[in-house]
Amino acid sequence: MEPGEVAGVVGGPVPRGSEPSAGRAAAYGVGPDSLPDGLLVADADRRVVVFNRAAVRLTGMPKAEALGRDFADVLPLRDADGRDWWKCLDPYSGLAIRTRHPERPLYLGDGPELLVTASYDRERDGTVRSFTVALRDAAERARHERGRADLVSTVAHELRSPLTSVKGFTATLLAKWHRFNDDQKRVMLETVNADADRVTRLITELLDVSRIEAGRLEMRRQVVDVVEEARKIIAGRVAAGESPDRFELDVLGELPEMWLDPDKIDQILGNLVENAVRHGAGTVTIVVEPDASTRGAVVAVRDEGEGIPPEAAQRVFRQFWRGHGQPRGGTGLGLYIVKGLVEAHGGTIDVRRAPSGGAEFRFSLPAGAPDFA
Repeated sequence: MEPGEVAGVVGGPVPRGSEPSAGRAAAYGVGPDSLPDGLLVADADRRVVVFNRAAVRLTGMPKAEALGRDFADVLPLRDADGRDWWKCLDPYSGLAIRTRHPERPLYLGDGPELLVTASYDRERDGTVRSFTVALRDAAERARHERGRADLVSTVAHELRSPLTSVKGFTATLLAKWHRFNDDQKRVMLETVNADADRVTRLITELLDVSRIEAGRLEMRRQVVDVVEEARKIIAGRVAAGESPDRFELDVLGELPEMWLDPDKIDQILGNLVENAVRHGAGTVTIVVEPDASTRGAVVAVRDEGEGIPPEAAQRVFRQFWRGHGQPRGGTGLGLYIVKGLVEAHGGTIDVRRAPSGGAEFRFSLPAGAPDFA
């Protein structure tokens, strides 16, 4: 970086002699009050010259009281140890080659935690021409951290049970192999195999969650027969021991050619059918029909259970959601993943009351196009 360049509040180097961030934003018809983050700009005499609406909201100080005052009095920031941050930093008399300070959590006196970044606009001799501070509410980051902590706790709990079982049975078989007959060995090995599958499913769910949150789901589109995929899901449930009478497939018209990711369609239908079997009751019905508005398909999975209360309809697709009275098994990530997979196809999903009184998960799938189109 050249001596005459400084880093802006948001973005890269700003040439010497350019306007402060607020002035540059105003040049494009966007004033400081339009910015989502709090913005304070102090002049060469440490006096506040810009104090936007978001800064007023975050600090609780009226703009009229902030303008013209020493910036350190307007923002009495302290670190986690209670030290005056501006005395530690000494922005105007400190190191003359500083251009910016990366984001860090600080406390507004005895008040809330804020995420703070700062940058300098300097003269050629290094003296501060203006000092810009950006503020952001730390509550959103705290919510994300709590979500990650919940995820770690859930994963640890869900992994511990199958891994304990796998470890116990394999240790027993290794130590006392000759004491068991073939049927006993088979039962133990089948249990180990089932628990290993459970761990694999959990790891797959975690990978799906991370890809959905990062927007990195890979779509491998090809022509998919949605009706045939639904039949395959039902056949798999029947092969696993469910009664054939528990399931019904209704096809209400001819579908267009559908370019979808077959593995993800299987995952969507499989999760919704499993959810209906586990938490619903009566017959599980899959309804497939063409969607004239998107030239695609609409799929509904219905059960005849108690359904989902209307007030909970917006929460069912959140991570770790479980309805009242539902068993605690599983991670609570299935419906969250289903929503992410449907949206990755360009579709939408919602939940409503089924005609039979249970829950109906209804999602749309645009016909799409091949990846190479």
